[in-house]
Amino acid sequence: MKKILFIVLVAITSVGFSQETIKEGVVLSKQTMSTDNAELQSQLAMVGDIVTTTYFKGNKSRSETNNFMTGTSVTIMDNDNNQMLMTLNNQMVGKKYVLKSMEPSEEDLENITVTKGDETKNILGYECQEYNVEVNKDGVVVKMDIYTTDKLSALSQQSTMMGADIKGFPMYLTMNMNQMGMNLTITQEATEIKKEAVSDDKFDMTPPEGYEKTDNLQGM
Repeated sequence: MKKILFIVLVAITSVGFSQETIKEGVVLSKQTMSTDNAELQSQLAMVGDIVTTTYFKGNKSRSETNNFMTGTSVTIMDNDNNQMLMTLNNQMVGKKYVLKSMEPSEEDLENITVTKGDETKNILGYECQEYNVEVNKDGVVVKMDIYTTDKLSALSQQSTMMGADIKGFPMYLTMNMNQMGMNLTITQEATEIKKEAVSDDKFDMTPPEGYEKTDNLQGM
């Protein structure tokens, strides 16, 4: 049960702030989870809402998620160098990091179907375009309804994973999956953006001390 809970705790960030194009700032987003399984739902209730803070500047982004149940995760993306650093620190895996290219593999792209939707949604003043996504991997089908804006320079791990089929940065999404007979829904929504200066130190790609390199971080 704990393994399933860990797999579905994906750090997703999203933002919104008028129709002005923003290239530097700090974003807050909130993720909520629910399921029809009573045992898992009690664990999700203990986790509560998961807040992600995203710092972005030009072609670089840093997303931080910290929760007493799930631990701390950080994702730094540098589009200039096409590199992504992901770190995770929790009781299940300890301190691990992955440093890899931002380009999705051919195998990943084969498992993803993206269709541009017919709907738009106004989120924090942004008119966002709908995309319908289906990911089929390791026998688990994940369906997502995503709304994005092209008015932000912030990078998204999820959009990058899906290649060029999704334009813009996710502002709102719902994710539905069924695993081991349990239905799970994850909702991610932008809550606030602060247009302010961000230090270049936030985007340092040097792996932190005490972290062990790995080829894959499960759930990231």
